[in-house]
Amino acid sequence: MASLPTPSISADSRSRAAALREALASRVVVADGAMGTMLQAQEPTLEDFQNLEGCNEILSLTRPDIVASVHREYFAAG
Repeated sequence: MASLPTPSISADSRSRAAALREALASRVVVADGAMGTMLQAQEPTLEDFQNLEGCNEILSLTRPDIVASVHREYFAAG
């Protein structure tokens, strides 16, 4: 499995990361994003889903490039 490139980290990103660590140490934190929506925006084919239409989890095996690109977008957003 290939690793993702490490982008440069800004001071603002470090500050947000520190705030997240503090929150995680003191309470339950729920994070939610539009992962499925972002995966679907990449327009995977039925073949990519191994004929299991909408089963986004299978894309980790069949189209890791799509999954990695979404993770890169989230990472870039901070």
